[in-house]
Amino acid sequence: MALFLYWNRLRGSRAAPRRMEIEPAEIKALLADTFILEQDARRRAVFRLAGTRICSSYGKELKGHSFASLWAENDQKVLGRLVESALDDQSVVAVNFEGVSREGRSNPFELVILPLDGGGERPHALGTILPAAKPYWLGADPILQNHLEGFRVIDPDREPVMLRSRPKVAVPPLFEDGGAPGEALAGNGRRIRHLVVFDGGRRE
Repeated sequence: MALFLYWNRLRGSRAAPRRMEIEPAEIKALLADTFILEQDARRRAVFRLAGTRICSSYGKELKGHSFASLWAENDQKVLGRLVESALDDQSVVAVNFEGVSREGRSNPFELVILPLDGGGERPHALGTILPAAKPYWLGADPILQNHLEGFRVIDPDREPVMLRSRPKVAVPPLFEDGGAPGEALAGNGRRIRHLVVFDGGRRE
């Protein structure tokens, strides 16, 4: 979401921001999970750059590798069309997938592809790959193949729709240490989350 919001701010009223407008310093906290795709002479999407955590998850440097090569054979055609939609039609694409490791372990991931205006050069896209969970083995047991779980093509001009479609964020409990909501404490205090609230204040 942070990368989408950065991309959306850069583009303004345009379909996509220019590739040269991307400032790594402005997204330095995201760089390890970020990639750039480029369409080669055969119209294949290849990694121009890939962050260190992405490369660690797959156990190799991804620069120059075909994007489709990360996917199971029966998913490659669908992913190819989705990437073409991002590169050629400047669509925003979100993908949920399962990565399967060399030892047969699996982990859920989320992928977002954001188009970039190459200014007459070959089409490019900015994106991120993030694990939905971070098991102990991720980075030590490399992901060998991705399996598509679902995808969305998003209209970036209707950002609130994307925001509403996000999973609900867990809210911290209203109390700590096994207490109950509004638990009475010494004096007239009540515990609410990490705060202690005391009755009182102005009375008319």
